[in-house]
Amino acid sequence: MSTTRIPAEQLATALEPAVREHLSLAGNARVLELARTERGFATETYLFEVEVEVESGRTPLVLRRPPDLSLFPDYDLLRQVLVMRRLADTGLPVPAVAWLERGDNPLGSPYFVMNRLEGRAPSDYPSYHAAGNYFEATPEQRARMWWGCVDTIAEVNQLDWRALRLDFLAFPEHGAGVVEQGVNYLDAALKWACEGTPPETYRRAVAYLRDNRCEPEQPCLCWGDARMSNILYDNDFRVRGVLDWEIAHLGAPESDLAWLLFLDWACSEYEGHPPLPGTPTRAETIAYYEKRTGHEVRNLEYHEVFSAALLSIPLLRMTHRVQLPPEMNITGFCTARIEQLLG
Repeated sequence: MSTTRIPAEQLATALEPAVREHLSLAGNARVLELARTERGFATETYLFEVEVEVESGRTPLVLRRPPDLSLFPDYDLLRQVLVMRRLADTGLPVPAVAWLERGDNPLGSPYFVMNRLEGRAPSDYPSYHAAGNYFEATPEQRARMWWGCVDTIAEVNQLDWRALRLDFLAFPEHGAGVVEQGVNYLDAALKWACEGTPPETYRRAVAYLRDNRCEPEQPCLCWGDARMSNILYDNDFRVRGVLDWEIAHLGAPESDLAWLLFLDWACSEYEGHPPLPGTPTRAETIAYYEKRTGHEVRNLEYHEVFSAALLSIPLLRMTHRVQLPPEMNITGFCTARIEQLLG
């Protein structure tokens, strides 16, 4: 077995024996058109197709593996695989994991393969307010997409995480309550990302989060990366897939809503333009979520500060390890939102 991580151009050939084994396919099954997607950066994602006989058609699949540079101190493919497998029967349209490989294997790194859901995700880069299916949609269609995202967040937050055996998403080594755990994890992860003392804005954020900590009455399952670009929509702008569970955790109900609103601010106001027509306002979104869940939203700005600081971890890690020049300030939107919220 190889212990060296192989480059992308060798993945298709190295993957074929595992595809044949795990999918019980004939020895002539081939991996075709394997190509990396540009979405996300905490995990490398590749789309590919499997063909056994030309006349039998092709099966579209997805491979995910860690990046060359670890961007979170506790990154583990098993966590996201377990989340997706345990959400499989909840009605949420999550991908089905075919297999997970964590040991020595020809790819030279852990990886997993899952089915590929149909649909189109809003653009990441440039943002969905500037390109892609959200940009191209009518105001009414944009509203449908937005509410579909909020509905998805509400559904995730209302799941019974205990019955789903998702208690492993807690961080008991970082404290008692879920918010305390999150803040202490954030503090440790920021120091890890910077290999020392984080920038002053992030030290202020951690101090604010500690001083104003309030535990939720009922902790809930949080999607983590709750944003428009992690949803696949069909041609009628309905939700067809819910993606990216790397940072799923147990937290406060406001956590996912704060993440969505923070990133929408980053995709519009921070970029110097208003949200596209049809995009519901912050107040409308809060009111809709409250009606949908029966939960009164509290301390939303607190959780936005947490969201901005959490997202800065992989960005600070890349900045520090790759030694980006000062003009490449990839944490700028996180820093700006924290400073705006803290005043």
